[in-house]
Amino acid sequence: MSSKDVERAVDEMVRVLAPHDNDARWQARAGSLEWSCRRTAVHVAHDLLAYAGQLAARPANAYLPFDLAVDPATPVRDVLEVVSACGRLLGAAVAAAAPGDRAWHWGPCDPAGFAAMGVAETLLHTHDITRGLGITWLPPQDLCAAVLERLFPDTPHGDPVQVLLWSTGRGDLPGRPRVTSWLWKAALK
Repeated sequence: MSSKDVERAVDEMVRVLAPHDNDARWQARAGSLEWSCRRTAVHVAHDLLAYAGQLAARPANAYLPFDLAVDPATPVRDVLEVVSACGRLLGAAVAAAAPGDRAWHWGPCDPAGFAAMGVAETLLHTHDITRGLGITWLPPQDLCAAVLERLFPDTPHGDPVQVLLWSTGRGDLPGRPRVTSWLWKAALK
């Protein structure tokens, strides 16, 4: 996966959610998460920034000790701008990295792995937020297929959107038990 995939996922998140920036509605739970829709959007920004930092610094065995703080009074439209900015930072870090570069994410992870994690976080949490806001939306099939290939290589065949949602405990697949615990495989062996 590439910087273009990260930017496309973030652009899709903003496109879908920006017209629904009524701050009061964003206090609803984001799908099945315990977090509010607003907190989930801030979480996406946090993870995109953390992945960008990891890839830029390339630490070998830990996460960098920094965090993202968004003022609780920040309007949702501005939270989405923070998400967009953090997505652009991750995209830039992925684009600037050489394919052989490695940074820690529970093991050595390549730039494509950080891109895949950024896309996954963005698409899955956009799905959570749309559920909380009552918006009908599904993530793009091709991005879901790429995330599955990179982060969930052992998943069953089928519609990539439904398989990704199932793989992360957000949906059902006929004939398969509901997933209650999952872990993606971003680190390379």
